Amino acid sequence: MKKYILTIDQSTSATKVILFDNKGKLVDRITIPHQQYYPSPGFVEHDPVEIFENTCKGISDVITTNKIAETDIASIAITNQRETAMIWDEKSGEPVANAAVWQCQRGAEYCDKLKEKGYSTMVSEKTGLLIDPYFSASKLHWLMNNTPGLKEKAANGDLLLGTMDSWLLWKLSGGKVHATDYSNACRTLLFNIKTLEWDAELIDLFDLHVNMFPEVKFSNEIFGYTDTSVILNEPLPISGLLGDSHAALFGQNCFQSGMGKATYGTGSSIMMNIGEKPAPSPEGLVTSIGYGLDKKIFYVYEGNIHSTGDTINWLKNDLELIQDASETEELALSVDDNNGVYFVPAFVGLGAPYWDNSARACLSGMARNTKKAHVVRAVLESIAYQVKDLISLMEEKGEIQLQELRVDGGPTKNSFLMQFQSDMLERTVVRSEIEEVSALGATFMAGIATGFWKDLDEISSLRESAVIYNSNMEDEKRDALYSGWKKAVERARI
Repeated sequence: MKKYILTIDQSTSATKVILFDNKGKLVDRITIPHQQYYPSPGFVEHDPVEIFENTCKGISDVITTNKIAETDIASIAITNQRETAMIWDEKSGEPVANAAVWQCQRGAEYCDKLKEKGYSTMVSEKTGLLIDPYFSASKLHWLMNNTPGLKEKAANGDLLLGTMDSWLLWKLSGGKVHATDYSNACRTLLFNIKTLEWDAELIDLFDLHVNMFPEVKFSNEIFGYTDTSVILNEPLPISGLLGDSHAALFGQNCFQSGMGKATYGTGSSIMMNIGEKPAPSPEGLVTSIGYGLDKKIFYVYEGNIHSTGDTINWLKNDLELIQDASETEELALSVDDNNGVYFVPAFVGLGAPYWDNSARACLSGMARNTKKAHVVRAVLESIAYQVKDLISLMEEKGEIQLQELRVDGGPTKNSFLMQFQSDMLERTVVRSEIEEVSALGATFMAGIATGFWKDLDEISSLRESAVIYNSNMEDEKRDALYSGWKKAVERARI
């Protein structure tokens, strides 16, 4: 009987390889950071070869450290940073350039041109997304048009493209499998979420070739097997592919319509399950595929916030107001309120629901008696306000009620922030004690694919106890605070 699932969590800053047992418990974790490259203003890159080598090292280290037999592993699962895109040579197996990271703005100029030419409605109707450099398509367009020789190679069928899950799957399978899942495909701006196919019109719009694209599969399928000439002595099934935010939704057991999750990482992804029909999203949000399971597609409303946990890092590393993120809770509670101070963390513009790339970070409302604690409190509150922006839009314009918000990520350990989040939303916020919830979501998918777990009911039974925050703020106070936030956002957008 199989004992473990080995999950690759390939994130923006590092690659983790995590071992889970049949109770969904984290047994061990190896984290290997990778280099961040900033070749030009607004450009962010990763080296795909470095990431693959780190992945192989992580897999080997986890198996060796825990002295487990490869035959005890039911599957290898993959969850990954979304929208990060790359192109590689099918014959040599080498990338033609570094991967363009989701934060990278290299496609901004081309996106502006497409919007000026009136393509916004068509693209939105097909993909559920906005024309924005955040998504993969404009990054791939830039690579195709700024890397010598690529157009000819693409025309000859020598190139492949994909997100990081596709790259790792292709490499681990020895170049035998070029595939992705629905959650990653739908974030490229090239996939039609209604027909569930790569869209020929969009592919042409971004100067790409259909022969470059991966096959799209349901997340609980077996995508392929590891190649023993590349890694391991036993061919292990690879399944449970999911973009990280989608994996967190699944890991949080948000299986029903109206269930929502917020992942507080560098930025934040807010998702609400809306069921099996792709409803048009309210302006400022997007409609995505949440996940594909058992030949069914589940859709979500989603909004992405550029700076949440990263704002706390800014307090520590740049302003040097704190020495550790754990100090922020005590500082925030050391003052009665924010004293009228608001912080809008638009370091790289504002994401949903504003989508204003020209906005810049703004600290406003300071008086002579403003203290460090007020600034720290304003930074934490800014995280909750941004989440409220998105949830309110989903409820009011999307006509769907949030049942409860399930949260994960480092900042959720801050009880002040979580209570303030509940107060702002007027909803229950549930912080599960699950570690590595994105990795766990991919693990659950791989478990269903391989019979490690039977069904969603069995997965739900594994969910651990949670810390629950209930709203207790008076309406008048809540409204006044949120009104102040809205005014601060206006200042940041001037």
